[in-house]
Amino acid sequence: MEKNRFTICANNYIDCLRQEGRYSTAHVYKHAIRSFSQFCGTQSITFSKINRETLKRYSNYLLASRLKPNTISTYMRMLRSIYNRGVEAGSAPYIPRLFHDVYTGVDVRQKKALPVGELRRLLYEDPKSDYLRNTQMIAALMFQFCGMSFADLAHLEKSALDCNVLRYNRIKTRTPMSVEVLDTAKEMMNQLRNSQSSRPGCPDYLFSILSGDKKRKDERAYREYQSALRRFNNHLKSLARALHLTSPVTSYTIRHSWATTAKFRGVPIEMISESLGHKSI
Repeated sequence: MEKNRFTICANNYIDCLRQEGRYSTAHVYKHAIRSFSQFCGTQSITFSKINRETLKRYSNYLLASRLKPNTISTYMRMLRSIYNRGVEAGSAPYIPRLFHDVYTGVDVRQKKALPVGELRRLLYEDPKSDYLRNTQMIAALMFQFCGMSFADLAHLEKSALDCNVLRYNRIKTRTPMSVEVLDTAKEMMNQLRNSQSSRPGCPDYLFSILSGDKKRKDERAYREYQSALRRFNNHLKSLARALHLTSPVTSYTIRHSWATTAKFRGVPIEMISESLGHKSI
């Protein structure tokens, strides 16, 4: 037990997250622990491995692997969380400022917004491919719905549409949201609309992005969403190549581009924050 107490503590917490239906958080923890295990060369990690020297070497290892600062910060915060749980349980010694020398912040300097010319081409120039047009319509709806995240768009249910207003709760924060559906969005919505009837106990999705054949708290539903997100991001890259864009494009690029566009058009920062569903400016 002493030889792998950190690993046991981490796996127990990941199991708790899954039982609570927090599959996304469990997924991040799993990747962080797997990365640290690969660095340590073993699946059985003791709390004694969580020391300043090891953490510094692990940080350098992640940098050498060309991970972005925010990814490195996430992995370090996952390790810190498990370490703190070990301290609270009496399984690990308390070491003041143990994570002080490694990066656990948020790098806000990473630019994610597209230049306006490339944004216009991404959303409106014909890619001359049916599957890329489908991807383009999803991206355009995300932009027109005030930078709606792909998760929120994919999980919209038919009941969310009330006349010309979408009312839903954000997947990430459960923040209640209301978005007006403009005339320019209606034709795209009709083309992407889900025409299938829902199954008992399963969500009745507005769009045909997810199948809707799994119950909301089923882990298989989360895995299906992750697969849909990867597919959408891969299709976005193909769309960007087809339109000869030079900037990298992901699902989050669209959200950030909407916020940046709104800012430069003079929309108050408070309104942008509220439209994005952020809890604070």
